[in-house]
Amino acid sequence: MQRPGVFVCFLLGILIILPLVLLAPQPALAAADAYVTRYLKVTEPVALELDAQGNTRLFSAEDLSSGKRLFEQSCLNCHVGGATLPDPTISLSLTALEGATPPRTSVNSLVAYLREPMTYDGSEETFWCRQVPESWMQQDEIENLAAFVLRAAKIAPGWGVDNFES
Repeated sequence: MQRPGVFVCFLLGILIILPLVLLAPQPALAAADAYVTRYLKVTEPVALELDAQGNTRLFSAEDLSSGKRLFEQSCLNCHVGGATLPDPTISLSLTALEGATPPRTSVNSLVAYLREPMTYDGSEETFWCRQVPESWMQQDEIENLAAFVLRAAKIAPGWGVDNFES
């Protein structure tokens, strides 16, 4: 009847393993970019507007980190810190995105712009921004990129502004 010894070993094993499991980094935060957690203030999923009807979708820190990586790979040459180098009068600030025709303040509207870039007034195609076909960036990827830009425009200090003290 050595059962009490087996039980004690089991309890000791739990006491050793449990803290290791509880202190292990969480997958979502481990994959999250430090900029996203610190400056975009995303540790829990955040709701971002999908369309003009007010529908929203939750984007995790991991989603926005993926969007940031895609932004860095595809957009950073012209849009450092939310500025627009080819046309410095039109940045990626929330005010500028709201003033575009049509407004580019929802995930779907920004995705539509990225799929078929138009001039700021919406009157014709623009060649300042590359067209992003689905063969290059899948729908979930481009939505993450758009979500990153919108969250940065709303939250990040200095994003798309002339005065970085804002």
